[in-house]
Amino acid sequence: ALARRFKVSTEIPLPYSDIENVSLIKGVKLIDQSPIGRTPRSNPATYLGLFDIIRKIFASEPQAVAKGYKPGFFSFNVKGGRCERCRGEGYEKLEMYFFEDLYVKCEQCSGTRYTKEALSIHYRGKNIHEVLQMSIDEAMEFFSDIDELKDKLALLKEMGLGYLVLGQPATSLSGGEAQRLKIASELLQSKRGPTLYILDEPTVGLHYRDVLALLRVLRKLVNEGHTVLAIEHNLDFIYASDWIVDLGPEGGPGGGRIIYEGPLDGIIEKENSYTGKYLREVFF
Repeated sequence: ALARRFKVSTEIPLPYSDIENVSLIKGVKLIDQSPIGRTPRSNPATYLGLFDIIRKIFASEPQAVAKGYKPGFFSFNVKGGRCERCRGEGYEKLEMYFFEDLYVKCEQCSGTRYTKEALSIHYRGKNIHEVLQMSIDEAMEFFSDIDELKDKLALLKEMGLGYLVLGQPATSLSGGEAQRLKIASELLQSKRGPTLYILDEPTVGLHYRDVLALLRVLRKLVNEGHTVLAIEHNLDFIYASDWIVDLGPEGGPGGGRIIYEGPLDGIIEKENSYTGKYLREVFF
């Protein structure tokens, strides 16, 4: 219903009588675990705008300036410094008639995606391909004096994503990693009004440390004036929530009723709430 009201969805909602206090938010957004991109060309660096900054850095190097190389020259998505044999993919597809197609490293660029001319430009001893092979932790140290990059990389590290590689193909990221990158993208946007963010079981597949990192980041969204609505079963996540809506008492046909809504201290006293029962056993 909110998505239709804010014109971000045309799906017909289930029947409802009214939605109160809609004026308090300026938008609604679902942050799910779908990929951040559907091709290997998309990666954390391109998705978060880091690559634009990195390309400008390389284009400002004296050797690049002397040769007239602009930031676009260091993109693997357009003609210029990319390898034209693989068109910046880094690999070539071999069509197999009776088997699945085979992908092999491009012989011309050896999988770097770039021409020798592009790779000849170095920033602090690294070419553009070598920088894209850095992890976020490594890039933080490498670009420690570039505030525009440092702050964004620090956020990703805080989210528990320091191990990701800048140029890691979007298709190789897990659902949890993709979701956290989407949250990071929202946090990095400077101009947006109070927004309702909806997450469906965001802790699925996450290690305990990553759950804590996710909670810290979601708290950032809340502290900025946004609202986070999460459908979740993780007890650590529920324990950290400001407001809990418990549906039950059973699942499926035996549930669907609001057993409790309110802060944590109320649900642990609710005798007919399984959620309250397990919270008491684990935390109290």
